Amino acid sequence: MTASAPVKPGSDLRDQFRRAYENRYTWDPGFSGYSGRCIWQQGEQRVEGRFEVGADLKAKVEGIDDADVLKAVQSQLWEVAIHRVRRSFDQTHGENQFTAGDTDSVGTEVLVSGKGEGDRYRIKDDVVTMVHRHIHGTVVTIFTTAVTDTGAGYLSHTYTSQHADPATGEAKGGRSSFKDTFTPVSGDGPWVLSERVIDTEAHGETEAGSQTFRFVDLEAL
Repeated sequence: MTASAPVKPGSDLRDQFRRAYENRYTWDPGFSGYSGRCIWQQGEQRVEGRFEVGADLKAKVEGIDDADVLKAVQSQLWEVAIHRVRRSFDQTHGENQFTAGDTDSVGTEVLVSGKGEGDRYRIKDDVVTMVHRHIHGTVVTIFTTAVTDTGAGYLSHTYTSQHADPATGEAKGGRSSFKDTFTPVSGDGPWVLSERVIDTEAHGETEAGSQTFRFVDLEAL
């Protein structure tokens, strides 16, 4: 879908949304896993360990004693892996319908009805530029402003994430800004996360802070 082709509100966007969905980068079904060293930094603190993501997408992290850091590193690896799983459009969205809303600088609004009733997206140039989804009793809104083109689909590079109460719309926690760097393992293997920088705004009693996760010496299993 190009920015020059205006979309009429109320029209069926299934084909356009399918194109954007299928343009995301995912791992081949024969994904065997990978391993390497993991480094976490926040201010003057620096913690290092080793990790392995198996073919089952489960992450094992060793050598990190701090329970909170361990959980944070595991969480990033799991979150990346879960978004690389290849599921067909019909598997994921077969029970949804997609209708055009307005179009702005972010992209054309995609209003979901059916199983995913209440979810919304925006798409632009075959990229999902905004996600607004109800997940586990909270609403997550993600805006993507830059992507990495792998040649086999795109990966979000620069984006923000905000959680909110689905009933009131009130923010839960501060907004987080992400900058992700991806690299192909061993030069021609699957693209994986090599660095993630997360900046979180202060919210209530939560302090603002920046965390950096690095994954280096990457090898395919």
